[in-house]
Amino acid sequence: MSDLRQIAFYGKGGIGKSTTSQNTLAALAEMGQKILIVGCDPKADSTRLILHAKAQDTVLSLAADAGSVEDLELEDVLKVGYRDIRCVESGGPEPGVGCAGRGVITSINFLEENGAYDGVDYVSYDVLGDVVCGGFAMPIRENKAQEIYIVMSGEMMAMYAANNISKGILKYANAGGVRLGGLVCNERQTDKEYELADALAKKLGTSLIHFIPRDNVVQHAELRRMTVLEYDPESKQAGEYRQLAQKIHANKGKGTIPTPITMDELEDLLLEFGIMKQEDTSLIGKSAAELAA
Repeated sequence: MSDLRQIAFYGKGGIGKSTTSQNTLAALAEMGQKILIVGCDPKADSTRLILHAKAQDTVLSLAADAGSVEDLELEDVLKVGYRDIRCVESGGPEPGVGCAGRGVITSINFLEENGAYDGVDYVSYDVLGDVVCGGFAMPIRENKAQEIYIVMSGEMMAMYAANNISKGILKYANAGGVRLGGLVCNERQTDKEYELADALAKKLGTSLIHFIPRDNVVQHAELRRMTVLEYDPESKQAGEYRQLAQKIHANKGKGTIPTPITMDELEDLLLEFGIMKQEDTSLIGKSAAELAA
């Protein structure tokens, strides 16, 4: 396992993290790398494009049916999909009940103990990153994921989430050796998006590892529960994911300890690029009548 690369994709919910990760991992598999995906999102949608399925049965749900996780066999939870990519979904508790971290660490321990990581070049953890919850930091806290790639966009809340995730990485960097591999900007066609993403990356002490342009072929592929690389392998978008995969593959050992910024610094960045306007503090606390007077 010494050459095993354990990476994780984090990002704000709805940013396209799972789509980006599955397409990138498909490209890595195309390069001859052996891949295991461990879905750490309670939605259990981290493997649907690889398996052509709505959702995979999760470790937690199967364990509940069987009695305990010790009653499961590896073949019960591990499915093989496109280009022989191995897929597991950890699952999570019902909404409002329990902590998702329990499912994540239970799954990882079960997989390690039962040989799921044997003969694999990459293990990829797909993690919901816009929730301030220790459970979602489990792959970092338990010293499993070593390289974190944050999927973001030029939208303020996506940048805010990227900065928050960087704070989590910083917290465990010295104790566990986890590093920030870089930012991946999934284009939303906001103003000066590339420039903003690149500037944020520099502020965080990392790089914008790739800028993925928006393309409707992604949606067409998703409707068929396929990666773009399988649905339209000759498309320009498939080439974008191949470029990202090559950059990640070449990024071994180049991760950094992030330097998160304050909310004021984030707002200053948006002001600098003209995305936000300077707040007029003279208006604060004044009613409509007072302003009209």
